[in-house]
Amino acid sequence: MRLKHMLMGCVGVFMLASCNTSKTVLPYFTDIRTVAEGSMDAGDYMPTIQPDDELFITVTSREPMASAHYNLPLSNPATSDALEVTTQPKQQTYIVDTKGDINFPVLGKLHVAGLTTEQLQEQLTRDISADVKDPVVRVELINFTVVVAGEVVSPSTIQVNRNRFSILDALSAAGDLTPYGERSNILLIREEDGERKFVHLNLNSSDLLSSPYFYLQQNDYVYVEPNKIRQANSRYNQDNSYKLSMTSTIVSAASVIASLIIALTVK
Repeated sequence: MRLKHMLMGCVGVFMLASCNTSKTVLPYFTDIRTVAEGSMDAGDYMPTIQPDDELFITVTSREPMASAHYNLPLSNPATSDALEVTTQPKQQTYIVDTKGDINFPVLGKLHVAGLTTEQLQEQLTRDISADVKDPVVRVELINFTVVVAGEVVSPSTIQVNRNRFSILDALSAAGDLTPYGERSNILLIREEDGERKFVHLNLNSSDLLSSPYFYLQQNDYVYVEPNKIRQANSRYNQDNSYKLSMTSTIVSAASVIASLIIALTVK
C-alpha cells in the first residue's frame, strides 16, 4: 500500500511538472521574437558617485613635479603582522563620506556625490589647470559590485570594471538563468537616496530594454526566484525526507520494542 502511494505521488509530481513545463517560457523578450528588426533609445546612462564609494584618482602631466602635489602618497599594503614581507606600494584611494565629500590634495574638500566619474574628471581638470599645464586626470569607481543570487548557474558578487553594466550583463556573468529560473519576475533591490527600493523586472518583455532599471548601479542586488516546477520539486523532496525520517524512526522504535519482547520472552 505504501509503495502504491509513493508511485502515485511520483506520477502526480511528473504530471505537475509536465503541465507547468508547457507554461514555462525559457527564451527572453518573447514579445519581439517574430519581429525581424527594430530599434530602441539606448539612453545616456552613467552611474553616479554615492557615499561610501571608493574612488581611484590620479593626476599626471608633462611636469611630474607640478602634478605630484595633487596625488595621494603611496601606501604600503603590508599588514602589521607581515611587515617583513616585501610588498609593492600602491596608490591610495578616496572614500566618499556620508555627506558625499572627499578631501582632495591642495583643492581641499570637494562634494562629489551625484556626479559621474566623467563629470568629476572634467571638474578636477579645470581646477588643476589653474596651477598645472595640461593635466591628465583619471577617475575610476573601483568598488562597483553587484550581487546576483537565486536560480542562476553561478550565484556570486560581480566586480564591474566599466560604467555601463546592464542586468543582462549581470545575468550573463552569473552563467545565465537555470531552466528553473522565473524569467517574468526578476527582483532588483537598490539603495538610493537613503532608501532601499525594489522593482520586479520581466525578461519576457522588451520593455526591459528601455527601463530605467536596465543599467545597474553599484551595490545592486538581483534575485532570480525559482519557478513553480522548482518549488513543487522542493516541496516533494521535503515531504519525502520527512516521510523517510518518520519511517526510520518508526522502524527503529519497532526494532527496540521487538528486542525487548524477545528478551522478556526468553527470561
